[in-house]
Amino acid sequence: MCADTDASAVAGVADALGGESTALILDLLDPASITAACDEIGAPDILVTTPSVNIRKPIVDYEDEELDRVVDLNLKGTFRLCRCFGRAMAAAGRGSMIGFASIRARTTEPGQGAYAATKAATVLLFSTLAAELGPQGVRANTIAPGVVETPLTAPIRAHPAWHQAYADKSILKRWAQPSEMVGAVIYLASDASSYVTGTTIYVDGGWTAADGRFDPPT
Repeated sequence: MCADTDASAVAGVADALGGESTALILDLLDPASITAACDEIGAPDILVTTPSVNIRKPIVDYEDEELDRVVDLNLKGTFRLCRCFGRAMAAAGRGSMIGFASIRARTTEPGQGAYAATKAATVLLFSTLAAELGPQGVRANTIAPGVVETPLTAPIRAHPAWHQAYADKSILKRWAQPSEMVGAVIYLASDASSYVTGTTIYVDGGWTAADGRFDPPT
């Protein structure tokens, strides 16, 4: 089941997957849309949630409307989605819930205040889901990507110096492709991770493992 606000895009993904894949319109900013999706889907074996938005501005310059936009999708929408499907999965006694956090849950930079706060909250949200739903057989984990070539990061990639600086920060010296997030999702969705819950997998090319600002003589 592929869910998104963009009808044509989600239909295209479902068609590409083939088989019994179906498309569903789901808007995480609309509580009624979340409830309708839960009613239609029931208790999935696996839930993967990815939507996020970022407004890059210094905290002191943030407008309330901008803060609401980031928090409403990244935190409130994710919370409501997990609340609804968490109930169903707990009642079914099984399932793996997978949320997308970010390296910004652990390390930040100027302009990332609201986004980083919501991503840190996402990590703790899923840790709490793991604690609360584990006894019912439901696992909950997060994936923390580094810099990935997606529409969210398009403004950075349009700035050559900024783009290169981010590439240089990772140990692998490059950006990630969206397809490189798939392995972590498959692992957390499968029985290979049957004893893994309440944790975060960093898929960041080593961004959070090393300082990266200077290569000292060795």
